[in-house]
Amino acid sequence: MPEHTFRVNGEQVTVDVADDVRLLWVLRDLLGVTGPKYGCGINVCKACTSHLNGQAVNPCAIPVGEVGPDDEVTTIEGLAATVGGDLHPMQQAWLEQDVVQCGYCQPGQIMAAVALVRRVRAENRDITDDDLDTLRNICRCGTYPRIREAIRKAAAHM
Repeated sequence: MPEHTFRVNGEQVTVDVADDVRLLWVLRDLLGVTGPKYGCGINVCKACTSHLNGQAVNPCAIPVGEVGPDDEVTTIEGLAATVGGDLHPMQQAWLEQDVVQCGYCQPGQIMAAVALVRRVRAENRDITDDDLDTLRNICRCGTYPRIREAIRKAAAHM
């Protein structure tokens, strides 16, 4: 089997697995990183949303063979370290807005929200309803109003 080396949450990892194995399975099954959740496996629900080189991606749709030694995967477990704190401002806003019900989709929701706010900030503008409407992560509990409020609150602190 081929070896694949890349970074996960700031640490270099090497796995021995076929090129076509999805990154989500490598993270969860081989590396024990369980924040990205398996929801649909076909890039629809987005429960597995993580960051690849700072961009929101869905590891269920990425073969590990497409990830190289210069690539950085950040999951919910490594998010706080990106700001050097105990919690990322988005995680803190999630708590303050009491977003979570069942919690299954929340790691993916938070990772997608962080990427969105970073993109909007890079464009030197405030987040809008149209921006929030671009998020397609599915929440079966329907906490979308609280999710939107948490994103707005965190955006003020990012």
